[in-house]
Amino acid sequence: MSEPVAISESILAAHTEDSVAALAQRLDADDYANPFDSLNDWHLMRALAIHRPDLVRPYVHLVDQEPFDEE
Repeated sequence: MSEPVAISESILAAHTEDSVAALAQRLDADDYANPFDSLNDWHLMRALAIHRPDLVRPYVHLVDQEPFDEE
C-alpha cells in the first residue's frame, strides 16, 4: 500500500503546466495499481486547484464534486 504524500508549499510551487497535465492524464485514465495511488493524485490535484488554480483550470472537472442529496 502506498503511503499518503505530504503536500507542502514547496511541492505545490514545483509543479508546472506539464507536470499538472501528466497528473491530469493519470487521473483521467484511472489506471492505478491500487486505490491509494489514485487518492494521493486526487488530493494533490485538489491542493493544486486551491493553491495554484491557474495550472488546474483546464482540469477542474477532475476535482469538482457534484452536490448530492443524503436523504
